[in-house]
Amino acid sequence: MAWTNDLNQLEPTFMYTQLFKETLLDMKHDEQAIKQFTIYCRHHNCGSTDNIDEFEKKYQPQSAIWWYTCPSFIYSMLNYALRSMEGDTIIKMGFFIHDLHQQIQQLYQQQVISYDRKPFLVYRGQGLSRTNFEKLKTTKATLMSFNNFLSTSTEQDTLLGFALSALENTDMVGILFIMSIDPNIETASFASIKEVSYFREEDEILFSMHTVFRVGAIKQMDTEHQLYQVELELTSDDDQQLRLLTNWIREEAGGTGWESLGDLLLEIGQFNKAEELYNVLLEQTSDEGGKQYYYNQLGSVKFRQGDYEKAIWYYEQRPEICQKPLPANHPDFATSYNNVGLVYDSMGEYSKALSYYEKSLEIRQKTLPSNHPDLATLYNNIGIMYYNVKDYSKAVSYYERALDILQRALPPTHPNIKSVKENIEIVKKKS
Repeated sequence: MAWTNDLNQLEPTFMYTQLFKETLLDMKHDEQAIKQFTIYCRHHNCGSTDNIDEFEKKYQPQSAIWWYTCPSFIYSMLNYALRSMEGDTIIKMGFFIHDLHQQIQQLYQQQVISYDRKPFLVYRGQGLSRTNFEKLKTTKATLMSFNNFLSTSTEQDTLLGFALSALENTDMVGILFIMSIDPNIETASFASIKEVSYFREEDEILFSMHTVFRVGAIKQMDTEHQLYQVELELTSDDDQQLRLLTNWIREEAGGTGWESLGDLLLEIGQFNKAEELYNVLLEQTSDEGGKQYYYNQLGSVKFRQGDYEKAIWYYEQRPEICQKPLPANHPDFATSYNNVGLVYDSMGEYSKALSYYEKSLEIRQKTLPSNHPDLATLYNNIGIMYYNVKDYSKAVSYYERALDILQRALPPTHPNIKSVKENIEIVKKKS
């Protein structure tokens, strides 16, 4: 479960889950995906051998909801992985997540006319930790998403029982979510699954993962117990706050696929999750270019964690891989050398940092236009190194080269121009 109430102070988990959903649903899966999944399940003892064998033989995309609701390893395995963001399992179950979402969408299209365009209520009962509940209470007009596929019912009394049962744990608060659903919101994915569920006697409405709601009133239902009702309203892509958030996420992540997800994790400080994802992808790829990219990103993870020796190790794997398929002046070498320079800079080993920056610069000068901003970055980095070793004349010289490029390549108000000008002023005061 994740939420945010301020676009200037975005909840990292909320941002992560929104891009995570887009990435998973955009991924393409071949016919080997089921085989790879069942091999993974057998290796990790995820279910009984009979259940895994049956799934491998009988599973079809149009049976995803049936398999999700039947008493087997699928339901618990998927929801645990989504709640804990267990990257390896989620990647292996990517085909199933995609199929389950698609079947919910198809059912929605078939059923939407039956709602007669009128909003209706569904219910969900569950426990919520006291910490998370206090956080939820202190926010207003919050956007909230559930990390997993969300089971709800049109029968309030049935779901109230789940909320009450949560009170057996003294660290939990019982919550009855009352959800107002506008069937005209086409961007939301939900459907009645009674006709395709394993349990056909239940009036279950199933929502796709990471469906977003806006939180309304929170009221205590019972003064003697920690039992509350929380009103939620299904949101659409027309929700201004959600639209701004989604656009911001896409801009920060850039690109598509797993790589963009890893990049976002780095941006929002989720270093352990980024490392887990990159390691899984590194193990799975046989593509040399992919290996180069994942080693570099693992180096960035370790650099931001302050593990400089490990960061250098990862960064230096990249040129070793590159040497076979790439020429010595390939831009990827320049990126790796620059990254190693950044690490040595942070360690205070300025002569080593300078050496790597100069190696990077030598390649960049041969492969980039003379006014390319990447050259300005390197000139600025080298200027900083000379400043650190108190060679102020050389520092100014490199800063001025950087400034000359930036003034030709960027708008005059760009913050990078201001930063380099400030560096020059600082050095001149020292001279």
